[in-house]
Amino acid sequence: MTSTRVHDLAHARSGDKGNTSNVAVIAYDDAGWQRIRQHLTAERVMAAYAHLAQGPVTRYEVPNLRALNFVIEKALAGGVTRSLRLDPHGKTLSAIVLGIELPDD
Repeated sequence: MTSTRVHDLAHARSGDKGNTSNVAVIAYDDAGWQRIRQHLTAERVMAAYAHLAQGPVTRYEVPNLRALNFVIEKALAGGVTRSLRLDPHGKTLSAIVLGIELPDD
């Protein structure tokens, strides 16, 4: 079985609110939207972020934008005012989701 990485199908943006990271994944086209909608689950995202986040992960669909929004709780080591991480805002965390491999249909 072959696989495709999310970055082949979409781009992503991330941000923060306290100790919570917000990662949006936006498909380039309708075919990519169908793939990420089917295969990019909250469980798959949590597995990719498990080394940084305690979770849980909640997934929201935004069909008009061909996007998924993931809210990843307890992901920023306490948040901006407490974290000693290089990126306490979580602005670079979208790179992790782009590397997730999805199974081909």
